[in-house]
Amino acid sequence: MQTYRPIPIDKEIKVSSKNFLVSKTDEKGKILYANDTFCDVTGYEEIELVGKAHNILRHPDMPAVIFYLMWNQIQNGKNIRALIKNLARSGEYYWVSTDFEIKYEGSTKTYIAFRRAVSKQTIRTIEPLYAHLLKIEKIHGIEASLVYLQGYLEEKHLTFDEYMDSLLKPKGIMAIIFNKVKSSFANAA
Repeated sequence: MQTYRPIPIDKEIKVSSKNFLVSKTDEKGKILYANDTFCDVTGYEEIELVGKAHNILRHPDMPAVIFYLMWNQIQNGKNIRALIKNLARSGEYYWVSTDFEIKYEGSTKTYIAFRRAVSKQTIRTIEPLYAHLLKIEKIHGIEASLVYLQGYLEEKHLTFDEYMDSLLKPKGIMAIIFNKVKSSFANAA
C-alpha cells in the first residue's frame, strides 16, 4: 500500500511546552500507539498511524545520519536524545526533542518516544549543522556525513550524546515533569 507523503510547506506548527507527544513503535519502527497530542500536532488520526513506518513524519530537511545514530543507539538498548524536525500531514513542520524508553516484553522489544517542545535558540543552533550534513549527504552519502559529524563533535570535545544533552536535557522543574511523564507512559505501555 502506497504511503501518502505530504509536500513540505514553510509553516511551523508551534508545539506547546506543556504537552508531550508520545508514540510507541516495534523494533522495525512501525507505529503501535500514538497519544492524542501526537495526533493533534501531526494531523493524523491514530488509526492512520498504527502499522505505518515512523518515517512517515520524516522532514526532508533532516539529515539521514541523525536517524542512523538514533536507530543504532536504541537498537543496542541505549537511550538517545535528539533534536528532530518532523513533517505533519498538512506539510507544515514542527521541531521536537525526542527521547526514548526501551521496553522489553518477553523477547519483544518496543520503543516509546517522548517528544517535547524546544526553544527557538536551540533550533537556531542546530539548523546550520543539519543543513550542512544534508548537503554532504546529497553529494557524498551518509558515510561522509557521519565522518563530518564526528569531526565536528571532536572539535567540541563532545560525543553526540553530550552535544544533544547540552542543547536538550530538561532542567529544573521541567526535568522532574518530563521524568514523571516518561515513567507513567513506560509503566502503562
